[in-house]
Amino acid sequence: VQLVESGGGLVQAGGSLRLSCAASGIIFSFNAMGWYRQAPGKERELVASISGVDGGGSTTYVDSVKGRFTISKDNTKNTLYLQMNSLKAEDTAMYYCVAYTRSIPTMGPRFWGQGTQVAVSS
Repeated sequence: VQLVESGGGLVQAGGSLRLSCAASGIIFSFNAMGWYRQAPGKERELVASISGVDGGGSTTYVDSVKGRFTISKDNTKNTLYLQMNSLKAEDTAMYYCVAYTRSIPTMGPRFWGQGTQVAVSS
């Protein structure tokens, strides 16, 4: 399994970024997927998840990003996205694409990408 993130960078507060994650080696439409992030000195947290076909593509978000971030996946391109709008300085972190072994995102992710850095200047 390979998960390759892209789209990170430096942006001013209030700006937008779209992260992408190209996946291979999994049945993309089946597996639940998500985005984690880890800021310096903080614990890693699940930002958003999206279930696979058995879960109807339902999404979850951490409270701090609700209404600003949108997770989506394109099964024809085997690509996961995270659209991030109204970015804040506290969104600065390394963002990781993850894949679960099941269609519902439970029991923690099995596969991790290498991460892409997001930095938001205030």
